[in-house]
Amino acid sequence: MGIFTKDIHNMNDLFVHTLSDMYYAENQILKALPDMIEKANDNALKNGLENHLAETKNQVKRIEQVFKLHGVDAAGVDCPAIDGILEEADDVVGEVEQQGVLDAALIAAAQAVEHYEIARYGTLIAWAKLLGRNDCASLLQQNLKEEKAADAKLTQLAESHVNRMAA
Repeated sequence: MGIFTKDIHNMNDLFVHTLSDMYYAENQILKALPDMIEKANDNALKNGLENHLAETKNQVKRIEQVFKLHGVDAAGVDCPAIDGILEEADDVVGEVEQQGVLDAALIAAAQAVEHYEIARYGTLIAWAKLLGRNDCASLLQQNLKEEKAADAKLTQLAESHVNRMAA
């Protein structure tokens, strides 16, 4: 049995736990993005990360709205997955000296974060609908849409010039 089994008895508990996981994750991402922005050399990458920082602040607010709509206090729970992704990103980025390679590493790290968020938001949306909470699903869908767009922009940057500059 898992570590959280005693706290999760039904789908509603699982939804709230996973929402708490994403609340923690988004707040950790808010802390990590300024460092990534500072390290970025490519102006388009720097601007994209700055835009996503603003989006992430709004995503946190939407999660807080979901908590409120669902009738529970907004609270995060430790998320070892996002902690690991961010720690790995910091380790890899910290080892890169060449600017072009650093930008490629930043994109890869950012996409790992985006893919985690995309997976979690997709799950939360499905569960919210199952629980009859289309109001919550709608807010979470906005976050998912932004995460997918951020991922697409990162891919476009990598493929259009950043990866070539790194090579």
